[in-house]
Amino acid sequence: MSIPTLNRREWLQSLFYGPAALFSLEAFSAKRCDALAAIGPNDNIKVTRIETFVLTNSWVFVKISTDAGVTGWGEMLKDDAKACAAGALEVSDYLVGKDPRRVAFHWQAIHRGAFYRGGPIKTAISSGIDQALWDITGKCYGVPVHKLLGGPTRDRCRVYGTVSEKTGVNAMKVGPRGSRVPFKYVEGPKMVEEVTERFAALRAKFGKEVDIGIDFHGAVQPPTASLLIKALEPYHPFFFEEVVQALNVDVMAELAKKTHIPLATGERIFTKWGFREILEKRAALILQPDVCYAGGITELKIIAGMAEAYYSPIAPHNPQGPCSLAASLQLAASIPNFLIQERGDNEHPDLLAKPLPPVTGGHRPLLTDPGLGITIDEDKLKAQVGEPKPYRAAYDTDDGSVVDW
Repeated sequence: MSIPTLNRREWLQSLFYGPAALFSLEAFSAKRCDALAAIGPNDNIKVTRIETFVLTNSWVFVKISTDAGVTGWGEMLKDDAKACAAGALEVSDYLVGKDPRRVAFHWQAIHRGAFYRGGPIKTAISSGIDQALWDITGKCYGVPVHKLLGGPTRDRCRVYGTVSEKTGVNAMKVGPRGSRVPFKYVEGPKMVEEVTERFAALRAKFGKEVDIGIDFHGAVQPPTASLLIKALEPYHPFFFEEVVQALNVDVMAELAKKTHIPLATGERIFTKWGFREILEKRAALILQPDVCYAGGITELKIIAGMAEAYYSPIAPHNPQGPCSLAASLQLAASIPNFLIQERGDNEHPDLLAKPLPPVTGGHRPLLTDPGLGITIDEDKLKAQVGEPKPYRAAYDTDDGSVVDW
């Protein structure tokens, strides 16, 4: 009589489904499902479901489940939150029933399977799904994502956020502000002086030991941006971010030629094709792609490779939640040209079941748990599901016209 051979997954399942089982899988909470569903590298695994969650703060999460019990999490663009959430569910027709570990293949299929390519919502959907698939793949192989991307290129990742002696964070970012935000096409000397004086005061407070970036947020018009850049240069900003909107790259390139301070941009640019023009025209020296918007981990890895050819560093944009941070840190750990991680000192205790490794000396240790390296607490997340924040528009108080914010 021959004895059937069990693979790792079948053996684990037999512990719970066999006649000698003392308890059933149902007795375990969903939070432990991934730990119980370890599978071997040659075992079959299929996607069974895609779910999306829109939080009241407009963060959009996607959860991908498999028949092995392994789940993956990702985040998408927070603008057009409902559209992104709905669009991700449409991908179910393609993805359900397929092996989630063919991450790059699925990226290509989702992107090229559509007649219309790219766009902020489309790439946001791809970004969230891509993160979740990498999360599943890492969990299947029992390693963090950066080990699947060639291994770590560094031991820790520098972060910026809140300057603190406790965490050692010594980099921060501010906006250009005087008595109001400078949004007019040509601001007068009073506004330019107010913005400059405030930044000068910060430099005096923190000294030369703290790097201070200044984010124009694409809300400053080019003539005013030119004035502010020159006025702020003597105070040595870390970088000028989004000095103008990235829709006309030539305008940004012209401003870049007028200053020795590095220009940074990227949070509103998606896919490798969007960043190509920035690099070729030297419109910015620092790229800030968003892993929830530009195409996910798969695409950011390619963008980083393109940037390396131009000696440009990557500083991932991150205004969002724990998947955004974790995916950005996995990328940061795997590329040679990483500069610094935005809001890398955020801890997200309201969404995580397990704390992140603490920031020390201004750096976050590498995330070493499998997949993205974090554990989402689904109960905490579902408690925050609700109607997202509405769109906001900003207006010139003098004439009522719409302005950038």
